[in-house]
Amino acid sequence: MIRLSQLPLELDAAADADRQRAALFAAVCRRLNLPEHSPQLREVWLRKRAIDARRAHEVRFACTVDAELDPEAECAALAAGLAQPTPDESYADPVEGWGEQTAGLQTGAAGSGRPGPRVIVVGTGPCGLFCGLQLARAGWRPLLLERGKAVGPRARDVTGFWRRGTEFQPDSNVQFGEGGAGTFSDGKLYTQIRDREHRIPWLLREMVRLGAPEDILVKARPHVGTDRLGRVVRGLRAEIESHGGEVRFGSRVDDVLIEQGRVRGVVLADGSQLECEALVLAVGHSARDTFEVLLRRGVRLTPKPFSVGVRIEHPQGWIDRIQHGARAGHPLVGSAPYKFACKTRSGAVAYSFCMCPGGLVVAANSEPGQVVTNGMSSYARAEANANAGFMVEVGPEHYTRPGDDVLAGVRFQRELETRAFAVGGGDYRAPAQRLGDFMRGRPSRDGGGVEPSYLPGVVWGDVREVLPAQVADVLRDAVPRVDRQLRGFALEDAVMTAVETRSSSPVRIERDPGTLQSVNVGGLYPAGEGAGYAGGIISAAVDGLRIAEVLLGGTAE
Repeated sequence: MIRLSQLPLELDAAADADRQRAALFAAVCRRLNLPEHSPQLREVWLRKRAIDARRAHEVRFACTVDAELDPEAECAALAAGLAQPTPDESYADPVEGWGEQTAGLQTGAAGSGRPGPRVIVVGTGPCGLFCGLQLARAGWRPLLLERGKAVGPRARDVTGFWRRGTEFQPDSNVQFGEGGAGTFSDGKLYTQIRDREHRIPWLLREMVRLGAPEDILVKARPHVGTDRLGRVVRGLRAEIESHGGEVRFGSRVDDVLIEQGRVRGVVLADGSQLECEALVLAVGHSARDTFEVLLRRGVRLTPKPFSVGVRIEHPQGWIDRIQHGARAGHPLVGSAPYKFACKTRSGAVAYSFCMCPGGLVVAANSEPGQVVTNGMSSYARAEANANAGFMVEVGPEHYTRPGDDVLAGVRFQRELETRAFAVGGGDYRAPAQRLGDFMRGRPSRDGGGVEPSYLPGVVWGDVREVLPAQVADVLRDAVPRVDRQLRGFALEDAVMTAVETRSSSPVRIERDPGTLQSVNVGGLYPAGEGAGYAGGIISAAVDGLRIAEVLLGGTAE
């Protein structure tokens, strides 16, 4: 088979499977200079489909296609440079026969069904769930500990806090609970990490098997949506349990037991102790109390950059027209996303983060008395507004003061979030400002043509009361520059809601790149976004797979 890229496909030709197949056959024939309906072309398979909106007046799809031709035609296409051999994208599943010994831990053969060493996985976000799934499939019976609740009760706590003003739950919120922070997001499943081991196609197939929409297998920028992620998360838990693994909710880890430079177990909030030979820390970027425990126990941590900014909202129809022109609203292109990064006069870069088409801005705090914003979309992306983080990176040089330790970034985040809570009135409403007022340096007294979607609500004012001065200055300088890239971004009534601080973890738990263990504590495996090694659902899940592979005898590729 051969692979062809950037094949054009008109929107209307993708309306149903038969028309799409016929159009792709024709496109392959044109690319390979074959007669239409050539018998040399036997079959085509759509592998990826991306929206090509470089010309707003003729939006279409750009496709990656695998084609089967007779051997002579395939050789001719390859020799002419019109195609490439279809790559082998199979994943070397460790459960299908990888080694029996790793990191000094003796175990039954992978996939044998005999228990391996006692492994505890802390956290049930994508990193912890996929790590636990592979260990369970290998017969290791991992124990997954989650401080929060299962996804159903967790969703009731979260929506109750947002919509009804019920009491905030420190261990059951947007950040903590089954599925991790990604459960209340757009469910984006694309990433820029390298995937030489082809883990990502395997992950997407597993998600489809567990209830994700099938189109994630071909969309260039796939997403599941908050409303469908819960089904996938429940399916992952059921799969882990069916293979002998165990998931315990309401089990917050308050301490880590370390003896002679090696992890020995954990202490739970109820005082009980659990022993283990390997501890996978997949705790997420908001597990501040865990970072404090690790620092106290001497685990090597370093501060790292993260970003600070606001959520900015525009009417989704406005973004659709900017991006898709006359094809705005076409059912096959859906709600338009955007992405930008621009360098300002100071040299700092302002960029869009976690853009949610047709979504909502929601409260994402993990501690009481704080306001944190984030974006969320359903699979349909059908809400009135588009929102995105409008962010500026801050590094240790911006937030570290004399005498600070490696958790200076955590304290910096808390200061901003506590300030946003106070400016918002002390009842979890968030400070908000119209973009036009922000640019003129005056507070907003009320809203305009864009209704803010933030739950539990906003208080109009000046987001500069919350943002660090250097961040506010960079955002202001960036607006006209972004508007040159994305005409219409500088909409006067666009809403800025503060503050967004949880772009990534403020610390990195240092690990050895060869063994993926902590550099100074044996048997401790820092993993995923909270440990500083991922930045989204897919990259976190991939990191979880890497940890499982190493435990099952593989190498840290």
